[in-house]
Amino acid sequence: MTMKEKKLLFVSANRYANPYPVYPLGISYLFTYLSERLPHYQIRIFDFNLHTPDSFREYLKDFQPDYVGLSLRNIDDVNFYSQESFVHGYKMIVDIIREMSKSPLIIGGSAFSIYPKELFSMLNPDYGIQGEGEESLHNFLVSLDSGTPDLSIDGLVYRNSEEVLVNSRKHFIKTPDLDFDKGLLEFYWDKAGMVNVQTKRGCPYNCIYCTYPLIEGHNVRTLDPDKIVYTLRQLYEKHKIDYVFFTDSVFNISNQFNIDLANKMIASKLPMHWGAYFSPHNLSLENLKLFAQAGLTHIEFGTESLSDTTLKKYGKHFNVDEVVTVSDFCNQAGIYFCHFMIIGGYGETEATINESFENSKRIENTVFFPFIGMRIYPGTVLHHIAIEQGIIHAEDKLLEPVYYIAPGIDYDTLKERADQTGRRWVFPNEDVATAMNRLRKRKRKGSLWHHLKK
Repeated sequence: MTMKEKKLLFVSANRYANPYPVYPLGISYLFTYLSERLPHYQIRIFDFNLHTPDSFREYLKDFQPDYVGLSLRNIDDVNFYSQESFVHGYKMIVDIIREMSKSPLIIGGSAFSIYPKELFSMLNPDYGIQGEGEESLHNFLVSLDSGTPDLSIDGLVYRNSEEVLVNSRKHFIKTPDLDFDKGLLEFYWDKAGMVNVQTKRGCPYNCIYCTYPLIEGHNVRTLDPDKIVYTLRQLYEKHKIDYVFFTDSVFNISNQFNIDLANKMIASKLPMHWGAYFSPHNLSLENLKLFAQAGLTHIEFGTESLSDTTLKKYGKHFNVDEVVTVSDFCNQAGIYFCHFMIIGGYGETEATINESFENSKRIENTVFFPFIGMRIYPGTVLHHIAIEQGIIHAEDKLLEPVYYIAPGIDYDTLKERADQTGRRWVFPNEDVATAMNRLRKRKRKGSLWHHLKK
């Protein structure tokens, strides 16, 4: 007896495209994992970066899925100047699903993983999955097909008669396969000039504001390097894509793994270029030269401050001298690099800000991207600090953007002081998307922020 075919529709709700749209990587991992294990499923992806609410209605009407999986990537734009929330847009998408389909709705994604109870209560799906979704969603769908939903599954979010419950996570996977949707690839390669890939999951660090441990956990899982190289080969040989961005929370967590991966990439002889998020810590010139040989062209450092006092307050595990040294190593290795900064976070003062501006003069050939204040997320150290200081109440849901802004700072003069350093500081309210899009139209690929340097 053959199993009845089921239809599963994944919906990527993200429509934020500044400075460029981001490939829905999480859904691609889910699609690949489930396609291999549930061959009787017809699985499709609907991406709101390519479509409209009206076309979504038509798609639901035509496809008539048995299950709908909705992925929520960001909760807002994390920009103090604009403070754009995406929650109401997500509510609109859920309303369309409920209008057009009677199928069970399962919500996941990074935004949902930060706010599982809050978003569940607001959007009222049938179920949710917090954190890593492949194995949990697979097991849960199998249980739904059997007629008895398994409410013990890792990361499952559901409602009983009294409250919304979130199951803890005990198991993680290390060898997810990854295939890409051809239509999505063409769109994102054209509009973004890059495709995202992971090499590891989890983050061992304890930055006071960061949500990565909430989304992926502290337990670092390095993925199979041979599968990563296979994915890169498929991207290049099938789709002529030669630039990827490794979306790990921090790429240089596991040095030996990274060295092994770099050597396999070199041995593959693929003309693949790549960028990644790095910490300015535990990086040698030898490492960087090897990574450059393996195709590394761009590093985005999560530096946050150039004051040792502020770095300690932020929970960072490096100091200013390390930042300066690693920046010099990048210049020697011929790798473009930029530094993301947070001005006015917890513990920041006028003196520490001036120290950061002064120390920025020690770093040549870079771009600084400062953000103002720290977005307060539930479950972080900053969340507890903000409650203790009376900035927020313990019952505040924080779905709408709320920022920790250090008092006593002359925020109106920040840009002027940044300009006086002689270095390139790009504040969040500067329009860089226009310049980036102009370069994309000239078929420039990869990270393009190095064109903003002075």
